[in-house]
Amino acid sequence: FAGLADVSISEDIPVEGEITVPVGSHSPDEDYSTLDEPVRDTIMRDLKAVGKKFVHVMYPKKSSALLRDWDLWGPLVLCVSLALMLQGGSADSKDDGGPQFAEVFVIIWFGAVVITLNSKLLGGTISFFQSLCVLGYCVLPLTVAMLVCRLVLLAGSGTVSFIIRLIVVVAMFGWSTLASTAFLADSQPPNRKALVVYPIFLFYFVISWMILTFTPQ
Repeated sequence: FAGLADVSISEDIPVEGEITVPVGSHSPDEDYSTLDEPVRDTIMRDLKAVGKKFVHVMYPKKSSALLRDWDLWGPLVLCVSLALMLQGGSADSKDDGGPQFAEVFVIIWFGAVVITLNSKLLGGTISFFQSLCVLGYCVLPLTVAMLVCRLVLLAGSGTVSFIIRLIVVVAMFGWSTLASTAFLADSQPPNRKALVVYPIFLFYFVISWMILTFTPQ
């Protein structure tokens, strides 16, 4: 750097100025957030997202649609609907059916939490709430089965009615199990998939058994 010692800066050269950093133009979408949209648009967007997840459950295939944007609104609605339809089925006549609602609610959510913890301990790659989302949404076929069984029971509770309910419940049980494993199986190590599928099988079997043995007061 010896040669730089002889370099002098002339006094008439301005050294002050405004430094500007060129940036790209902002689009309106970049400044837009959900806080600026009307409440109606927010509700409709969430309802459409829940509806799309219902469609994915009714037409199960290997997809990450239920895992990308998880939510618990759909599982909550299904759990409450199923618990309400099962309420008062086999309770004592002196009761109002309230404890049975709590039992169904706790069984569904506690079972989903246990299956999720089992999946994580076995090396699952999905998050806790993603697993709860899938398991909750896959209760949809069994909720439909419960609705059909209640309609069948309105016509009577004979042998024919039991056979129809048995066929419906078994079909929807298989649907729920296949739908949930289609979304969750790929997130598990290949040599441990059976250890994950078995608790899912038991989870939906217990719910199916409650639906099949339901008898209105």
